[in-house]
Amino acid sequence: MSDKKTGKNAFLMYKGKPLVRNGKTIYYGSMADKYVVMLQVLSTKPYQDMEIADKVLVQLMYTDPEIRARDRIVKKSEKEGLYNALDIGSIWLERALRDQ
Repeated sequence: MSDKKTGKNAFLMYKGKPLVRNGKTIYYGSMADKYVVMLQVLSTKPYQDMEIADKVLVQLMYTDPEIRARDRIVKKSEKEGLYNALDIGSIWLERALRDQ
């Protein structure tokens, strides 16, 4: 997705990689790379006048569509809060892409 006026990428970026949200699922990383991180918000809690992520499932996954969905998961963990989940996910992704 690119902005028609500037021609720049319109995705929200975190540490140089795109963040794409679909409902309660957030994908971190590029699908063109070997790995991507999937963050699933399992539960939310009220904070002031909004809902924030409480429990988040973090999964480091292969992007290869030829691999069965169950076999794509390399690592997974459950974290409290979106920041903690994104923090560990970014570390896993950085290491996986560096070591490939």
